Amino acid sequence: MSGAALGIEIIFVFFLALFILHRYGDFKKQHRLVIIATLLAWYLCFLIVFILPLDVSTTIYNRCKLAVNSSPPESSSSNNIINGSYPTSAPRKHKCFEPWSYIPDGIMPIFWRVVYWTSQFLTWILLPFMQSYARSGGFSITGKIKTALIENAIYYGTYLLIFGAFLIYVAVNPNFNLQWNQLQTIGIAAANTWGLFLLVLLLGYGLVEIPRSHWNGAKRGYLLMKTYFKVAKLMTEKADAEENLEDIMEEVRKVNESIKYNHPLRKCVDTILKKCPTEYQEKMGRNMDDYEDFDDRQNNYPSEKSLVKLHKQVIYSVQRHRRTQVQWRILLEQAFYLEDVAKNETSATRQFVHTFQFQEPENRITRYFYTPTVEWYWECLLRPWFYRILAIVLATFSVIVVWSECTFFSTKPVLSLFAVFIQLAERTYNYIYIEMACFLTIFFLSICVYSTVFRIRVFNYYYLASHHQTDAYSLLFSGMLFCRLTPPLCLNFLGLTHMDSSISHKNTQATAYTSIMGSMRVLSFIADGFYIYYPMLVVILCIATYFSLGTRCLNLLGFQQFMGDNEMTSDFIDEGKELIRRVHF
Repeated sequence: MSGAALGIEIIFVFFLALFILHRYGDFKKQHRLVIIATLLAWYLCFLIVFILPLDVSTTIYNRCKLAVNSSPPESSSSNNIINGSYPTSAPRKHKCFEPWSYIPDGIMPIFWRVVYWTSQFLTWILLPFMQSYARSGGFSITGKIKTALIENAIYYGTYLLIFGAFLIYVAVNPNFNLQWNQLQTIGIAAANTWGLFLLVLLLGYGLVEIPRSHWNGAKRGYLLMKTYFKVAKLMTEKADAEENLEDIMEEVRKVNESIKYNHPLRKCVDTILKKCPTEYQEKMGRNMDDYEDFDDRQNNYPSEKSLVKLHKQVIYSVQRHRRTQVQWRILLEQAFYLEDVAKNETSATRQFVHTFQFQEPENRITRYFYTPTVEWYWECLLRPWFYRILAIVLATFSVIVVWSECTFFSTKPVLSLFAVFIQLAERTYNYIYIEMACFLTIFFLSICVYSTVFRIRVFNYYYLASHHQTDAYSLLFSGMLFCRLTPPLCLNFLGLTHMDSSISHKNTQATAYTSIMGSMRVLSFIADGFYIYYPMLVVILCIATYFSLGTRCLNLLGFQQFMGDNEMTSDFIDEGKELIRRVHF
């Protein structure tokens, strides 16, 4: 089994990333480079999460071998007892059992080095450039590259300024002899500091919101009321998207009529027309006279710069219009289904009856096993209890994480519960338990962080919409966030479990992942200060999330959010009910 577990997980994680990306991206319409870059970014981040438990179990096995080889022979220990002296607490010589997922020496350092530096190249250099390239309205590759370089000049300059500040600090400090490996550590520390700053913000939200959303999902009628609220909000956004598209198409029509077939900029106009919806293309094609020459003495022709701007607006408005249309259809189906659940809860026949049949036919296997009776028991009886139990389990995990984040720096006594669990398993070398405990811990932390990345929305510039409705800019931005958040997330996990020697203060073999990160002692104020005490802010963020302070602030600013005790929320719910009623009839 040597290295087999690593190979299996590498293949599994690839298809997992591909499956999730297929749900959000559109493989047919989006540029292949955007899909490949996003897939690679997601894949590398998911790899770190899934492979790190194997690194931990391999490290514990290597520590066992090192302890056995360095322990004194049994005969010398016996002589010490006879002479009246007792041996020190050196490990007793015993056999070390190789874990089933053992990875041979030398593989993990190379693996982590390739994964880490590739992800950092993506997040700090390639993906920002591709973002600007994807949003550019240029008509040629050269024009898009030029626009992307100009937009990222300030972006890259900021990185150089931050890195230069760290470099100057180390250079002027007489205690440090600056070397290449220390220079790498400074770069890693700068990237991890930025990532940890955002990580704690997202983690504090996810630790509370994930258990609460499952608990509220078990309440009768809660999901239906929230869906009504979403219907009312989406209707406003949908109407705004349609109005915006009409305005942009009117501008395109004017440009199409002014620039004739033999105008030098006609190719640019044709490129814009190809991005327009089919019905608008046909309408504009019928109203155009291809045989009318243009008069170069006129000065009212649009410039290439204005066409680039119009091209960018067309791409954005068409994507937004398409997304709102698809989301409206999906949200209506969800509302109809939740209304059916509410009606079937009092059914005496215990057969789930649908008011509307959805457009997408169900799979035959699903129809065979998921019968109306099974559906009734699940939706009306079992699902609420399942969600409650799951919410309690998730809330317990959240409490353990918050406690461990506030106490992981304590080594005597060990207060971090995750460190206690791992150390208990390490005494018996139960590798299966070690890997499962590590995986569940880091998986839960990742879910809290990643789910927040999928939930947040920055107006219409960043929005991960399912059912293939996410634009290229948002996909690339999510890849950037994942690559920046995952390394500090894993370092935080190693700190919680005391597998990081800088936290445990033990002279033991470090994991291969920690060795690639380098010793943060080069920057002591970060290693002994920021990395230890900043995660404690997760307590404040959890309290703020529990009392919905962020939601209340957004409501005050005019961004309506779902709140049960808010008058505006009730108005939106009533409006959503009325919209659903109109669709029924």
